[in-house]
Amino acid sequence: MESNRLVNIFNSLRSSGKKTLMPFLTAGYPNLPTTGLLLREMETCGVRICELGVPFSDPIADGPTIQASYTEALNAGVTVDGIFDVVRTYRAAGGNLALCAMVSYSIVFRRGFKAFCTAAAAAGFDGLIVPDLPLGSQADLAPHVESAGLCNVMLIAPTTPDDRKADIAKASRGFVYYISVAGITGERTALPEETIRAVAELRTHTDTPICVGFGISNAKTVKHVCEVADGAIVGSAIIHRITDAMKAGKSNEDTAKAVSQFVSELIAPVK
Repeated sequence: MESNRLVNIFNSLRSSGKKTLMPFLTAGYPNLPTTGLLLREMETCGVRICELGVPFSDPIADGPTIQASYTEALNAGVTVDGIFDVVRTYRAAGGNLALCAMVSYSIVFRRGFKAFCTAAAAAGFDGLIVPDLPLGSQADLAPHVESAGLCNVMLIAPTTPDDRKADIAKASRGFVYYISVAGITGERTALPEETIRAVAELRTHTDTPICVGFGISNAKTVKHVCEVADGAIVGSAIIHRITDAMKAGKSNEDTAKAVSQFVSELIAPVK
């Protein structure tokens, strides 16, 4: 796992005492070429890790903003192979972001565990996040994730019992995805203080990096979260900016630039 970009980047961040911003992008929204442009823009503005959501017709915990982006991408004919091609092209051009795929279990299952993991790694992904596959059901998939050289990133919710949190953190590789609030994704102006306390408590039980997602939408919250966590994940607020640019009739390039400007604001407190 030492050659895995995700692991190496978190090791580098820790050695320099830094935290990180992890943007979430819906792969193929508003189209696949723009996804490629966005990845390059993210890297230019200082992002080191990015999460790519694989569109799915029945997302598990995504709010209306991300759900709508998934629907648009699927209606436009975006496929897993198309997403792999974008990532492969990004890597061929020298792209260095660590990339995690947020993907539904059914998509992985349909292709086959080994085939999916092998193809994802070959395309240039570094980790998988499978939100609808709980710890007790990981046995079939996890060996294929590991053998492909990918990180198996697992999620912890505020409602997860304390002993199970420790078990999940122990099983997770790359980082632990801590869901900040019960419910679905979406923009919030602030996070509950109990979330911050819970992350701080989890830190005493694991050395695995912890990143917090759901509801983070501004630089102030990114800074606050990163006082206790290793990173902050921002999704809906970024997808919202993509939608606004698209509605305004911006070109693919101008859309990517507009999103990059917003991400530059978000990353400033931890850059």
